[in-house]
Amino acid sequence: MLKSNSDGIVYSTGQGRICSACGRPAANCECGRRQAPPNGDGIVRVGISTKGRKGKGVTVISGVPPGEGGLDELARRLKQKCGAGGTVKDGVIEIQGDFRDILVAELTKQGYKVKRAGG
Repeated sequence: MLKSNSDGIVYSTGQGRICSACGRPAANCECGRRQAPPNGDGIVRVGISTKGRKGKGVTVISGVPPGEGGLDELARRLKQKCGAGGTVKDGVIEIQGDFRDILVAELTKQGYKVKRAGG
């Protein structure tokens, strides 16, 4: 499925985001118009969300700075630590179930500045 605007294709389900300048997938863009990562406050927030999940909770980890290890690798290690499934969506790690205590301890051990967010 392709989504487009008047400038051309901006998203393809096969390739993800498309650079509007060079037409290549955003991950492989070489034209220099790559978007800079958002500047956060340096604090990783760990919360729980049930919105849009029919009452089932997922632990949400946001604010992880982009690093050399990559968000996907960090998500994989955290899912293994919890013994649960999960995903990475829009720079946010979602892990199925309520594992806030385990994840706060693990992220602190890895050197991140961590806060519990929400209830």
